[in-house]
Amino acid sequence: MSENDGKKTLGVRGPGRPGQVKQSFSHGRTKNVVVETKRKRVVTPKPSTAKSEGGSAKPIGGDPKKRPAGITDAELERRMKALAAARAREADDAKEREEEEARRTEERERRRREIEEREQEEREREEAIKAKAEDDARRLREEEEAKKKAAEPKAAPAAADPSEAQAREQRGQKTAVPARPDRDAREKERQAKPVKGAEDKRRGGKLTVNQALTGGEGGRQRSMASMKRQQERARRKAMGQNQDREKVTRTVQLPEAIVVSELANRMSERVADVVKALMQNGMMVTQTQTIDQDTAELVIEEFGHKVQRVSASDVEQVIEQTADRADDLQPRAPIITIMGHVDHGKTSILDAIRKARVVHGEAGGITQHIGAYQVQSESGTPLTFLDTPGHAAFTSMRARGAQVTDIVVLVVAADDAVMPQTIEAIHHARAAKVPMIVAINKVDRPEANPDKVRTDLLQHEVIVEKLSGDVQDVEVSAKTGTGLDELLEAIALQAEFLELKANPDRPAEGAVIEAQLDVGRGPVATVLVQRGTLRTGDIFVVGEQWGKVRAMENDQGDRVTEAGPSVPVEVLGLNGTPQAGDVLNVVETEGQAREIAEYRQNAAKDKRAAAGAATTLEQMMAKAKADENVAELPILVKADVQGSAEAIVQAMEKIGNEEVRVRVLHYGVGAITETDVGLAEASGAPIMGFNVRANASARQTANQKGVEIRYYSVIYDLVDDVKAAASGLLSAEVREHFIGYAEIREVFRVTKVGNVAGCLVTEGQARRAAGVRLLRDNVVIHEGTLKTLKRFKDEVSEVISGQECGMAFENYDDIRPGDVIEIFTREEVERSL
Repeated sequence: MSENDGKKTLGVRGPGRPGQVKQSFSHGRTKNVVVETKRKRVVTPKPSTAKSEGGSAKPIGGDPKKRPAGITDAELERRMKALAAARAREADDAKEREEEEARRTEERERRRREIEEREQEEREREEAIKAKAEDDARRLREEEEAKKKAAEPKAAPAAADPSEAQAREQRGQKTAVPARPDRDAREKERQAKPVKGAEDKRRGGKLTVNQALTGGEGGRQRSMASMKRQQERARRKAMGQNQDREKVTRTVQLPEAIVVSELANRMSERVADVVKALMQNGMMVTQTQTIDQDTAELVIEEFGHKVQRVSASDVEQVIEQTADRADDLQPRAPIITIMGHVDHGKTSILDAIRKARVVHGEAGGITQHIGAYQVQSESGTPLTFLDTPGHAAFTSMRARGAQVTDIVVLVVAADDAVMPQTIEAIHHARAAKVPMIVAINKVDRPEANPDKVRTDLLQHEVIVEKLSGDVQDVEVSAKTGTGLDELLEAIALQAEFLELKANPDRPAEGAVIEAQLDVGRGPVATVLVQRGTLRTGDIFVVGEQWGKVRAMENDQGDRVTEAGPSVPVEVLGLNGTPQAGDVLNVVETEGQAREIAEYRQNAAKDKRAAAGAATTLEQMMAKAKADENVAELPILVKADVQGSAEAIVQAMEKIGNEEVRVRVLHYGVGAITETDVGLAEASGAPIMGFNVRANASARQTANQKGVEIRYYSVIYDLVDDVKAAASGLLSAEVREHFIGYAEIREVFRVTKVGNVAGCLVTEGQARRAAGVRLLRDNVVIHEGTLKTLKRFKDEVSEVISGQECGMAFENYDDIRPGDVIEIFTREEVERSL
């Protein structure tokens, strides 16, 4: 036995494999070192259970002394099986890779051949088309030459030039040669047989990963129309018909100013050509710049188009303004406006007619909004009522109600007679040229005197029927219901006399009675439809706003889908809050509505700018100089509806005099926001909220910045508070009270005091703390205060009439015997507006 028996011998099988080892050094330095690793020795197993000649079984792996230490027979068998399976898998993977590579190579070769075939077919087709086009062109030229020669007179054969005859004979022989049959046959067969892959190329579907990797049919392909256009261009070029198509003349609508790109679009010309034409005319512009109407007209005429000048206001022409035919008119409900002085019972009468209690829902028991209601009379006739405020601040709201009404019901309290707002309502009704019915209310009270009301109305040229006039008058009582039936009969009689009609089958047109910004619903407008029918989904423009009818609610709060003439509804779906009194018109498209709204906004902006520019510098300086002595009280106003905001602003304008005035910095509709607080802080103004509240962020900001926010629900409370605050800016009035006269008898010179007058108090009394004037020949020489007042040698506070005293003026010594001293006191009295 050798010395290595039973021990594992070391050796290297095959080449080694390279690897990397990372070495670490001090100070954080590292280094990668390439090393060579040796493969392990692979033990080849022997037959598992080979029997010896004598019948005894040999152990697996041969002699146990020669196998690795610690390896059992089972472990050796498991390792041998795993090795065999790994080698089999490697062989299968290699075979699959070879097959996949072969398939890819075959696929690439097939695609390459298909592409070459398609390119060859395309070239053949183009050559065939080109050859056919040349043949057709040549045939046409020869036919034209033959026709020309046939038209010419025949000449003598002898006179013909032999060379020309020979050339003509050669051309005839060439023309007589028929086309090659093999080429014609191939062309027909090619046209009948679709090109392989061409349809797939034009109508290809999704781009697969395989196509993208192999460079196949994926990517952008030419369309059928593009291929036809290319073939048509080639045919026309081959036939010599490559002339330009006939110019299309268009009528271009030209506004007052237009962008260059928009001008090119309207002419259907290239933008580059339009810019080039402008540059040739000396205008260096780009496609995004705006040119005027005259320059654009020159460019349009240069390109051969016609010009139609339009103005910016033409966008409103889409609003239908045609008159209705008599056959289309149908009877409509009358619109009745209740007007009169505050607290004369307008809303109470309407409550009794509607059998509702609206007056209890109004703050302070007075109406502060225009309410629109529709009721049914006993005969079934619908009546539309508008209830207007009677407070003096709501002048514009009463005027707005009179403008959209058919009949005005003037409510006058029998115990109060004609008042200022009653007279104002009469003037509004006359200005609107609408008939009037006088309702004498509160006749149930003991102090009621209806005859005095009728007599007072005579002073304003309102003659009732009881006094042989033409104005109906009805005595009513909203509390007991007396005379309400007679009032409805009078309204029905007046409406029948007016013969009110409207066309419901046309785009709706109406007036905005009131507008507000609702927190949950957005901008909401109370619209009284005057003509046509307003339906859900209609697109409309109202003043400077536009919108689409998202929903409509009647006066009862119920959702409705349409509203005909004389029907009041609340409209939702506006993009902004309109002004009360704006006209609502239904248009066809959103684009038209948006254009009209933008035009009106720009027109209003230009009008405001023009009004500001009209003020000259001298006028501004004169105004600033006049305002130097005028104290201002700045305020911000936020209200629940547009009409209330306007009424408050108008009331604020009436507060003040030549010394103080109220200036409304901003007014709007909706809740008080943080922006309002910021404006109020910057200007030092309080915020007046009328039936609105501040949101959480606005309240927090106001508390931090010390901005005062006041809330009101009754308009005259707001007016009184602002008037009181403005009164505080007035300077106090100084009043003088005369208390006595003293005559100077002698003048003495006293050291350290100056001239001292020896006086006799002739009237009243002289006081040390009072003011004095020195009179010489009844002319005021000096006005000031006393330095000293003495009786004999004692300083006294006052000296009565008939006694002598000594007086010395403060900082004044020019006194003479015979001068008179006037003694008086001053008192400051606070003023109010």
